[in-house]
Amino acid sequence: MKTIKRNSLVFVCFVFLSASSLTFGQDAPDLMDAEIASVAVVANQIDIDYAKVALKRSKNKDVLDFANRMIEDHFAVIKQAVALVEKLGVNPKDNAVSQSLLSQAEATLTALKEARKRDFDKVYINNEVAFHKAVIDAINGLLIPQTDNAELKDLLQAVVPALEVHLEHAKMTLNKI
Repeated sequence: MKTIKRNSLVFVCFVFLSASSLTFGQDAPDLMDAEIASVAVVANQIDIDYAKVALKRSKNKDVLDFANRMIEDHFAVIKQAVALVEKLGVNPKDNAVSQSLLSQAEATLTALKEARKRDFDKVYINNEVAFHKAVIDAINGLLIPQTDNAELKDLLQAVVPALEVHLEHAKMTLNKI
């Protein structure tokens, strides 16, 4: 029993450390709008991927409802971002931030898939809390300040309230499980 709790704690700490690296502080990379668009799409796709794992592994109605909401909302943001970059004639450009997100997501997806069945819901929702906090901080502290295009900046600013709702929804779901 102690091993299970310790392993769950280690995983939760890993998730928080991984998600916290979305904020870069003084070492913030300089990003062009095409790179910012890539980061936005990647972050949304990552959360969709996490939710798909939850749909396969969870039996908890609250967790399943939350995962379905994440898929629906994040897919809508991706559609908006793709429409905007097509309108602007910009191709999202891969960069160190999006690559870092993808690398961290691989490790998190592996951990989600390997989490014990009885621990999965808490592990998934704890990850969602940490991920949404980190993404909100990254958008406000890195992406918005570096965005030159007004329409891309407006899209990023418009997404923050929805992410804050997701964060609160995740916290409420965590309290239920």
